[in-house]
Amino acid sequence: MLNNIGLPGLLLIAVVVLVLFGRGKISSLMGEVGKGITSFKKGVSEGNDELEAAKVEEAKDITPEATDTDVKTDLNVEKDKV
Repeated sequence: MLNNIGLPGLLLIAVVVLVLFGRGKISSLMGEVGKGITSFKKGVSEGNDELEAAKVEEAKDITPEATDTDVKTDLNVEKDKV
């Protein structure tokens, strides 16, 4: 049904919408649509940033740090070698 609208049909629909709603209402509506699109893009960008931050956290080196007893044991082993 909607496959054969074409350019003249779309122009007719645009004119009817303009007459029904008026120029001011349509411009404010399009402004809100633009703000919505901008907000959506910002949300997607922030979501990607959060995912990247999570990947970086997972990729960090997780080797355990040396404790005081490990350091003392290493010093005792070195003394025995000398």
